Amino acid sequence: MPMTMRYVGLDVHAETIAVAVAASDGSVRELGTIRHRPEAVRKLITKLGGPAQLRVCYEAGPTGYPLYWQLTALGVACDVIAPSLVPTKAGDRVKTDRKDAARLARCYRAGDLTAVWVPDAATEALRDLVRAREVTKQDQLRARHRVSKFLLRHGCQRPDGMRPWTRAHAQWLARQTFAGPTLQVVYEEYRAALALLTDRVVRLERAIGAALPTLAPAQYALVGALATLRGVRQITAATIVSELGTLRRFATAPQLMSYAGLVPREHSSGSHVHRGAITKTGNAHLRRVLVEAAWAYRHRPTPASGVLRARQHGQPATIIAIATKAQQHLCPRYRRFLAHGTPPLAVATRIARELLGFIWAIGHAVEPPPASLGAPMSA
Repeated sequence: MPMTMRYVGLDVHAETIAVAVAASDGSVRELGTIRHRPEAVRKLITKLGGPAQLRVCYEAGPTGYPLYWQLTALGVACDVIAPSLVPTKAGDRVKTDRKDAARLARCYRAGDLTAVWVPDAATEALRDLVRAREVTKQDQLRARHRVSKFLLRHGCQRPDGMRPWTRAHAQWLARQTFAGPTLQVVYEEYRAALALLTDRVVRLERAIGAALPTLAPAQYALVGALATLRGVRQITAATIVSELGTLRRFATAPQLMSYAGLVPREHSSGSHVHRGAITKTGNAHLRRVLVEAAWAYRHRPTPASGVLRARQHGQPATIIAIATKAQQHLCPRYRRFLAHGTPPLAVATRIARELLGFIWAIGHAVEPPPASLGAPMSA
């Protein structure tokens, strides 16, 4: 007798999980709500008949992937679903946890859902680490603004020719004094907060370097290979790898560009074709580091400098050839776009999109082809 497959939709929250089951005969049952606890999930799987006849899905969200890891450890086939790609009815005005679970189960049975890529524990830890550095850099920028605007309000301007936030600038900041203890206390507190954040950035960057060897060998090799590109240092390469995991899950470079949200919007009908700004529907962390890296291509192509040559040392000739080709292609493109009057930020965005093509090529040159590829989406 053939096994009856059950498709389970879970609407997951911090404390509760709403459960619905869609059977192969077309029926959909709402099973109510359980606590979001490992023992409750284990009891649910046993009640539903065991792992062999179950297919479970839930939407990606703030609860992360522990539920996925628990279900796969129990032998249950589980998919984490991209929330933005779940089909919805235009006229549906009732939303509850149970209805959401039933909709997931129904769409999962029909094959209408798109699964995201789930990182392993080491990649997830590195992703948290690079994102912690990102928010610390944002806090550091705000602290720098507080110091510089405080000085501006009180008529203190740095000497001509002195670049901000260099060692000479730090020594100049330390020499500034103000009449009266009140202003001096404010200034010293602003500088102390900035120094604390600067030290935190250094510690996080050191931790990122120490965490890279914990990755899978192919991912660790990919970080070094990506660092051969102009504008892509170790932190940027680590961010790309932590956000993408494996580049082999993208069959083509345009698919990767679309994932990053760097392709233009399009609204076409019949003979009318309209394309607008980039979609920004992909991974924002990935998009940010790519645009930052793209600014490095505003300079004309030159032989590798000492720093870039050190990053390329020991890499295969095929990888260095791709990095060299990227510089020879993207630098003239950058200047050509500027000459045509394209705004600098739009130019950097276009170069970032094309840079992804070379990143995709390096990824496919470094990583061995997997036995099976996951869906090219991620939360």
